[in-house]
Amino acid sequence: MNTFLKYSSSALLLGLGLLGCQPEMHSPKYDAGTADFSKYIAVGNSLTAGFSDGGLYLEGQVYSYPKILSEQFANVGGGAFPQAYFSDAQSNGSGYLRLVGFTTPAPPDEPSPITANVTTNLAVRGVVNTRTNPALPVYTRVAATDVFNNYGVPGIRMADVETAGYGNASSTGGTFLNPTPIFNPYFERLLPANTNDTYRARVVATNPTFFTYWLGNNDVLGYATSGGVSPITATSTFSDINSRFIDDLTARGAKGLVSTIPDVTTIPFFTTVGPTFRRTLTRNNVPGIVITTGAFSLTAPITRRSIPTTDIKDPALGGNQLFTLTAAPYLPLFGRPGGKAWRDVFAQLRPNLPPGTPLSAFLLSQGIDTLQVFGASAGNPIPTTLVLDDAEQGVARTATNEYNNALRTKAAAKGLALFDSNTFFSGVAQNGFAANGVTNTASFITGNLFSLDGVHPTPRGYAVIANEMIKAINAQYSASIPFVNPNAYRGVRIP
Repeated sequence: MNTFLKYSSSALLLGLGLLGCQPEMHSPKYDAGTADFSKYIAVGNSLTAGFSDGGLYLEGQVYSYPKILSEQFANVGGGAFPQAYFSDAQSNGSGYLRLVGFTTPAPPDEPSPITANVTTNLAVRGVVNTRTNPALPVYTRVAATDVFNNYGVPGIRMADVETAGYGNASSTGGTFLNPTPIFNPYFERLLPANTNDTYRARVVATNPTFFTYWLGNNDVLGYATSGGVSPITATSTFSDINSRFIDDLTARGAKGLVSTIPDVTTIPFFTTVGPTFRRTLTRNNVPGIVITTGAFSLTAPITRRSIPTTDIKDPALGGNQLFTLTAAPYLPLFGRPGGKAWRDVFAQLRPNLPPGTPLSAFLLSQGIDTLQVFGASAGNPIPTTLVLDDAEQGVARTATNEYNNALRTKAAAKGLALFDSNTFFSGVAQNGFAANGVTNTASFITGNLFSLDGVHPTPRGYAVIANEMIKAINAQYSASIPFVNPNAYRGVRIP
């Protein structure tokens, strides 16, 4: 007899006997509840597209929160979720920022991150000249026969979703302060050539059974990042368009989730004050500013072209932040002679200046002397377009609250799930967020949740968002959709 066979057979019988004594093992039971996830469509802006690190690229698309959601919906009958992916050869999409290292200053100076633009394997097929941007990149389009379910369009506002020609390159008119008609190259890449379809009509035509809806961030973000210069959408306009859009999405019985808008002034783009600027403030080296009771205040009136606020506080010193530099790339210029910031402001405002106005005339009209130190002298002050002062922050917060009231009211009227991202991210900004024993925060680079642009999440941040949405969906529709492990997704990639 074959000894090996004999002992193998005995072992097999013994194993079967033991198995008979074991309790039954059951797979977790997942349930769609009262929702139908067979055709899920994602509606939104750059957050929905998977934008990260200042650009839209393949890895960000792969880890977008809608893609993560679709994978979890598959456990409860969810269908395929194709996206308008960039090809492997053009995997870097629009280009993005990468972290290449940190400075090594002498103490007590703090290290600062060093970033570089990724410029290879892009999906840029050319540029379109517009009045507001003389070289606006346009991207490789999807094929006319392609089907996709993620309609995240970076840059889109609620005010844009009913604009005919929003994805047509011939719609390039308007001015900086009145950018209509407007052209969005990210929407164009999702459309056949030369179509004037509106975003709302295009999305509604997909006839989803379930949708996520996260619109409105850019209606306030554009105002905030421009230092209060770009227009902000009127609440009545926002509310009316939002109501019509959700009515259309639910007209055939679709269910979904609506997300509120987070307070943009709590994100790292606004809360991260560079070490050079903070150190200068703490040493009382800025003319007209002194520290009083742990906060900053003005000792003399300063023109609006400089620091347009009467009460400046820095959260690093324990105060509430009322003063914010909105453009981190200019922080290294603080305290040094130079005119880069003013050249950029001039380029931004040129469409609204008299034709032929040279930079020198603009600087003279503003009383700017670029030979003086930037930001630390009355002759070369911080431009208002780079500062979000306390009054402007109030405008942004008021608009955010009013927009969110409109979103909540409509979601409740239609019986939709609600992800209150404003409450969630405000909590993260104050206390951080723990996931499976790992603490994440809103800190720049080290917090895991926000990417290098200080606005958009990392893959881990998008995973956290997906889980919060699943919580709301499960509660509203009596579903039991499984969560993901956020720690399985990366934060900022450290070189």
